Amino acid sequence: MANHKIAWAAQIACLLEASAEKPGNVTRSKDFSDSRYEDFLVSAMAIGRAFQNAADASVGETIRCAVTDTQRLVGTNTNLGMVLLLAPLAKAAGKGHSKGLRAAVTQVLHALTIEDAELAYEAIRLAVPAGLGEVEHYDVRNEKIDITLRDAMMLAQDRDTVAREYITSFENTFILGYPTLRRHWDQGHRLSDSIVQTFFTILAQVPDALIARKNGLGVADKVSQSAGKVLARGGIFSAEGREELHNFDRAVRDERHRLNPGTTADLVAAVLFIFLTEGEMLESFPELIRRW
Repeated sequence: MANHKIAWAAQIACLLEASAEKPGNVTRSKDFSDSRYEDFLVSAMAIGRAFQNAADASVGETIRCAVTDTQRLVGTNTNLGMVLLLAPLAKAAGKGHSKGLRAAVTQVLHALTIEDAELAYEAIRLAVPAGLGEVEHYDVRNEKIDITLRDAMMLAQDRDTVAREYITSFENTFILGYPTLRRHWDQGHRLSDSIVQTFFTILAQVPDALIARKNGLGVADKVSQSAGKVLARGGIFSAEGREELHNFDRAVRDERHRLNPGTTADLVAAVLFIFLTEGEMLESFPELIRRW
């Protein structure tokens, strides 16, 4: 795929993710006390330079460049998780593979280096993500790294969903998220509704890592159970489901947004990137907007 299309796909994926009315997240109609919808729009544009070069740069270089440029324009962490997920996907889209994007990203992940880890750790320190605890080995605050980025993610996979995607060749993204979004779109639903339903489908099966970091896994499990109840009543595609969705949204919002399903939103951005690239929807983008 051409470099400019990879950049478009990454930026548009972030824009669409932020614009869908996903419960508990910043959206067009709901801000947080420390971040606004406009911050996410600017962040999506800020990553363009990094992803324009993602096919030729290392994954670590893309991550650091994207986070650095975002921090120049936005005063809070808006897209670290998205960038961590999109960087290897973008590299894979540029690399290509006869068996498709997932096979390409598997190759990219297994080729990650110590330098990729150093650059990614630098980006994480710069972004200062919420709820970041300390670990005994290879803590992100440690500037001396002697393992590859994939090995570092392997150590974190039990507590971090983004890290787990690096180890499973993006299993949740390719096997759960993308087929869900594609199915709802092919059934004729609006794109915005399809994104929200995909969000709930992921959240119901994958406890949100950001919620778990802030509140513990038990709370994250309860939020996932509540998401499952929304789906059981039809989700956004039924009147009863929409009522349950609004109740869910109220339940997970507070001034400190401690129940924000932020990692689930990151996974949705990765799903949208696949939808636009491997799903070839970037070539039909006007139709996506008509059916927003």
